[in-house]
Amino acid sequence: MYMIVVGGGKVGYYLAKTLILEGYEVLLIEKDAEKCAIYEERFGAAVMHGDGAEAATLQAAGADRADVVIATTGHDEDNLIICQVAKLRFGVERAIARVNNPKNEEIFRKLGVDVTVSQTNIIMHLIEQYIPQRRFMHLMTLKHADLEIVEASVAADSRVVGRQLTEITLPPDTVFSAVFRGEQVIVPTGQTMLQAGDEVIAVTRRERENELRRLLVNV
Repeated sequence: MYMIVVGGGKVGYYLAKTLILEGYEVLLIEKDAEKCAIYEERFGAAVMHGDGAEAATLQAAGADRADVVIATTGHDEDNLIICQVAKLRFGVERAIARVNNPKNEEIFRKLGVDVTVSQTNIIMHLIEQYIPQRRFMHLMTLKHADLEIVEASVAADSRVVGRQLTEITLPPDTVFSAVFRGEQVIVPTGQTMLQAGDEVIAVTRRERENELRRLLVNV
């Protein structure tokens, strides 16, 4: 598998280093000549000097045979351009972008970027996992249709407690995919009855998230 990493800052450097150690064919593109000179001493031919946001640079890097292009610069606009050029001009199957401003994640996805990585959101998700009082958290944002995968803990005073799923009016375009009850994992059916403390994995549209939160958590 051939991967191109664009942006030789700390994120791009350590990502390229790790991928090389894992045995992947990697090319790191960096437009700072001084950084390139340092990286070439460490990685040899796996480093290229140039502006990865330019089609000519990506062409010289062999983007037409790349399996993945990863944009890790510190500028969201550059990362977006890199991914779009890689996919539209060179037909790269997977484009991954670092997103410095989490507000830009939705724009990136709508414009065709396959995977976005927001360090801010990653840290927030980790915080959510270690706050016991947190009853509702994001697990994943899906690329298509603005769908979210969320995990919710059914509150004791929620109006869904003791009711079968067929008796519960869920928000439109919302489905329960799993219910965790202690050590038991339940694949829900219409006859599944929710209990206080159940951990529910649900798929819902982003605009329905607050409605689902009120239903399960009663906030």
